[in-house]
Amino acid sequence: MKRKQPVKIKKTKLAKSFGKAPGTVVYIGEKEHLSTKIEIHDYTKDSYKITETDNIEDAFVFKGNDHTSWININGLSHTKEITRIGEFYGLHPLLLEDIVNTNQRAKIEEYETHIFLVLKMMYFNKKQEFTVEHISIVLGKGYVITFQESEEDIFDPLRSRISNSKSRIRNSSSDYLGYSLLDAVFDNYFVVIEHLGDKVELLEDELFNEKTNSNITQDIQSLKREILRIRRSVLPLREVIGRIIKSETDLIQEKNKDYFRDLYDHIIHVHENIDVYREMIWGLMDMYMTTISNKMNGIMKVLTIISTIFIPLTFIVGVYGMNFEYIPELKWKYSYYVLWGIMFLLFLALLIFFRKKKWL
Repeated sequence: MKRKQPVKIKKTKLAKSFGKAPGTVVYIGEKEHLSTKIEIHDYTKDSYKITETDNIEDAFVFKGNDHTSWININGLSHTKEITRIGEFYGLHPLLLEDIVNTNQRAKIEEYETHIFLVLKMMYFNKKQEFTVEHISIVLGKGYVITFQESEEDIFDPLRSRISNSKSRIRNSSSDYLGYSLLDAVFDNYFVVIEHLGDKVELLEDELFNEKTNSNITQDIQSLKREILRIRRSVLPLREVIGRIIKSETDLIQEKNKDYFRDLYDHIIHVHENIDVYREMIWGLMDMYMTTISNKMNGIMKVLTIISTIFIPLTFIVGVYGMNFEYIPELKWKYSYYVLWGIMFLLFLALLIFFRKKKWL
């Protein structure tokens, strides 16, 4: 008897952390091939310096000075380097665990020396593909550390503002820098949702104009998955921003809380738009099924009318097609033409009747 081969079970991303002690830094994501790169923007009102490096120790010199520093770390798969910078800046092991877990939902945690935030950054990459990227932000006194999965991001306008000596961000502290990062992420939510809305409206027009293609159901299902992914990422952010506004920490100045209140209004607006498009997408499938049903009903109506017209004609032909020896009408030389005339008049009469009933 032939022996069965053992079934191979595909290991999930989450399986990497199963059985590990809490606080164990294990990267859970799909971008393991990317190296860790560090981009540092160090500035005051009168000076500005940008540093790009691969050495994690280059980020250690910016703690405790009188400058404001944005330390942007790209690449999360090299957990030893993430752990080293976490230990230097006093980040809790559980916090580091959340940084490298790309499945972590949006959250906020307050510590004595820093505030930790996790959220999702959404954008269209260089290939115009919809991308959701895990990003973590650590806001401390005089510094902000961001951890991203890859180098591609949405912060180029912010970098330009930092390089401008007359910008508000150059004259503000690290909490305003943290706000600016969040604002850039939230603003891009509107770009993503607007693009999603355009796709929904395009599908609606196709359905209304009956110009649907064979892939319409796949397009609708793809939109459903996108809106659910966006909603799952954005839903917890109302609580996150709400906690920042209510926080009594010294890391956020009272005068800058107005900016975070504006972010709260933005996220409510984003939620409302998501709910609207979610209902529209759910309605697209109903609309498509209704369109298909209407087409089928139209086809059935035409077939029914054709059948109804031919019922009396078939009856007449059937009567005179019977094999009786004596049918008087068949002996008349004009009977064939009269029969055709009667059938033609019946055909016209039924057409006129269907027209008056507006069935045609």
